[in-house]
Amino acid sequence: MQFIDQAEIQVVAGKGGDGMVAFRREKYVPAGGPSGGNGGKGGSVNMVAVERLQTLLDFRYARIFKGEDGKRGGPKNMTGAQGSERTIEVPCGTVVYDAETNELLGDLIKPGQTLCVAQGGKGGLGNKCFLTNSNRAPDYAMPGKDGEVRMLRLELKLLAEVGIIGLPNAGKSTLISALSAARPKIADYPFTTLVPNLGVVRKPTGDGTVFADIPGLIEGAHAGAGLGHDFLRHIERTRLLLHLIDITDEDPVANYLTIQEELKAYGRGLADRQLILAVNKVDAIDTESEEIHSLISRLGELAKAPVLLISAVSRVGLEELMQEVWGKLDEMNEKEREERQSAELAIPLK
Repeated sequence: MQFIDQAEIQVVAGKGGDGMVAFRREKYVPAGGPSGGNGGKGGSVNMVAVERLQTLLDFRYARIFKGEDGKRGGPKNMTGAQGSERTIEVPCGTVVYDAETNELLGDLIKPGQTLCVAQGGKGGLGNKCFLTNSNRAPDYAMPGKDGEVRMLRLELKLLAEVGIIGLPNAGKSTLISALSAARPKIADYPFTTLVPNLGVVRKPTGDGTVFADIPGLIEGAHAGAGLGHDFLRHIERTRLLLHLIDITDEDPVANYLTIQEELKAYGRGLADRQLILAVNKVDAIDTESEEIHSLISRLGELAKAPVLLISAVSRVGLEELMQEVWGKLDEMNEKEREERQSAELAIPLK
């Protein structure tokens, strides 16, 4: 399955039905008056978030979505039928922009969440609506109005609580495969991961947390270099970042600084996101050496956090890593609960 996380489509809402010119003609009613009905409203175009979709691939083949036109008004003051609405299914996490003005129209996160992206046109008024004391037999009606036409840009931002970031070949895919049932492509060359991978990791309580393996970032990723630029947006959704560093690289400290600079340059609060720093591939080094101790100490000072030593391949240190992840998420949940309670108490009672 191809992973498509950007698409442009056109939405065309239905035109309103025309109003009708008609007069009441019945036996024993010589002056029945106007009886033309109003036109029906055009069908709107809506978007709804669904769980079963994971990419925007469908929009590569279908780019124009139309609502049905409203029906013309009828005699005997009958209003025309309303046009059927068009519903477009999108993955949870889809952000909708007006492609021409760049206006944010909506962010569809929860399953079932709906957004109207194009309003159907109003139906025209029939001649019965123009009856006055001075005009007892109006012979005109109004046409229906056109529906909205919009060019939309869709962006998919994956919904994951924990995002695994790092340089290419840091072991991100190996880690997510060790923690979950995800089976991403793994090889000993950079840029093995070309699309984000999602994996559900079970908590001790039994419920699951979604982890995202973000394709490797390189220097200049925020400006479009390498593969990471297209996927930095997926980190925006995560609550906790797990920064993975390959301890066998020539300069792990420089690697850490490179990724952090890219997060700062990209903005949107990524550099301030809660972070766990893990040094990977420790099974390939002597962890007791003075050089490694000095390196770990330096990384801890820069990150202002403990540095965890792990090996995704040998599954060394993964239990300690997950305890740290669960602890951080629990702290964040508790803090959010307290903030909500404080906000509720601050609302004055009517």
